[in-house]
Amino acid sequence: MGSGIALRPSGSGTLVKVRATPRASRDAVVGRHGDALKIAVRAPPERGRANAAIVLLLARAFDLPASRVRVESGETARDKWVLVEGLDRAALEARLGPLVSPNAT
Repeated sequence: MGSGIALRPSGSGTLVKVRATPRASRDAVVGRHGDALKIAVRAPPERGRANAAIVLLLARAFDLPASRVRVESGETARDKWVLVEGLDRAALEARLGPLVSPNAT
């Protein structure tokens, strides 16, 4: 059984659908928002600050260097596709499992 998060293969890894909440009270992987991984970051959505915080948070969550995670599309939108390099769909699903609880909103 999968995580319910939308994933797409990419040449160098896997794209993850993300729903961002900038200016949150804390940095956290919150759970799911529809088929997206819901991410909250304290950074404001100005000058790429929220995107940078999302990259760092996901790199830590997936136990990867930040250089292997980047916002691929949706830089100025709440809904984004984030590229996780070096992980295929199965490996990414395994790492998403613990992050997405059944009680998530």
